[in-house]
Amino acid sequence: MALAHLRLRAGLAASGWLALGATALPGGSPLRWIPVLAFVALAPGLALLHPQPSGLRPGARLEALALAAPVSLSLATLAATSLFLVRGFSTTAFLVSLAVFVTVVAALPGVPLPAATRGAVERETRRTRPRTRPLTGTRPLTGTRRAGGWARAGRRPGDGR
Repeated sequence: MALAHLRLRAGLAASGWLALGATALPGGSPLRWIPVLAFVALAPGLALLHPQPSGLRPGARLEALALAAPVSLSLATLAATSLFLVRGFSTTAFLVSLAVFVTVVAALPGVPLPAATRGAVERETRRTRPRTRPLTGTRPLTGTRRAGGWARAGRRPGDGR
């Protein structure tokens, strides 16, 4: 596992406890509400979506970031609602429940994202394109074989179209 990947997981796990510690600061202070807001709005979703074992491709990183806030806010709503239903809601109980969730989930592999598993997110380059050979004895539907390659009619063998 890469060092950067471990730092991300450790940072996510520590963010909840940092937000909980920030509640000890005087009320109304930006040093109190900024860490709490950032933790509640992003950390649970990032903990669920980002820690992929092999890392994320650029398109999947964008997808994880775009889904992190709605997933985080949904989990925060579930936590707050359940605490209200058992008549045990307090800021401390709410943040402790989310911090424990994020700490446990950051140690687990992330939820597989569609963009992380399919290869269509990034533009194919000559190096990343799979090498396929045309079937023997077939002729192209469009274009003709020239000395320099296939004619510019839009189809090449192995294109998959």
